[in-house]
Amino acid sequence: MRLLLPRELRPKVTMPGRLPQKDDFPSSVNLSITPPPNSQRPVNILILSHGLGDSNASFTRLGQQLSLPETACIAVQAPNPLPFDLGGFHWGDDLIFDQKTGEMDMDTGFKTSTKLILDTVIKTGLVEKCGYRARDIVLFGYAQGAMVGLQVAAEYDGGELGGVVSVGGILSMSVPLKALNKKSKTPILACKASRGSAVTDGAVSRLKDAFEFIEVKEWRKNGDGMPSNREEMMPIMQFFARRLRSMQGVPAGSVEVS
Repeated sequence: MRLLLPRELRPKVTMPGRLPQKDDFPSSVNLSITPPPNSQRPVNILILSHGLGDSNASFTRLGQQLSLPETACIAVQAPNPLPFDLGGFHWGDDLIFDQKTGEMDMDTGFKTSTKLILDTVIKTGLVEKCGYRARDIVLFGYAQGAMVGLQVAAEYDGGELGGVVSVGGILSMSVPLKALNKKSKTPILACKASRGSAVTDGAVSRLKDAFEFIEVKEWRKNGDGMPSNREEMMPIMQFFARRLRSMQGVPAGSVEVS
């Protein structure tokens, strides 16, 4: 015997979003979209943000190499080109050089870039146009790109995102913690080098002040860099396994009950 609940008592159902297309975003936003492998349905979105002086081309390749099941990867390019024909792009509101070392300061504020990722890409493009929930969207960033991802998660006021993987990134000092009404529930995986990391003990403490769930993984290397071996990549893949949803094995025509 089948028991049918009255319509008002039936649970709300949520369909996975559709594969994003470039015309879902303004032409001013430079990004690439890599579909899930084997023509799978894009249940999740992974937003990739490169480091200072790079472009989205390298992170487009990263998305292809990750080949995460049921996950479309969007590699976004930083909005600002470096000056003096240096090549590459940066995420900062300003560009400041250290007079002693000549190196560029990573933390110059990310108001424009945060608005680009949070409002234009996530809220308007992925949620409103493509039908994703914020929980379906995970961010992965390196160095300055990771700083943008962390700021996006800290400022998101609609619940929780799927998560942020930060490699060598810190929460910008331009984000006043007192302005955050409460800790973000978006889970964070912060990866750092054991020596010479920008992610100092103070930076970790600041992350813990802003986020409710944070896991720190320390790699035995000198200086922050992208993962270069299986040992360094393992905690990232484990984080993805915990946070990325799956519809595999679910009968055709089924929907997720939320």
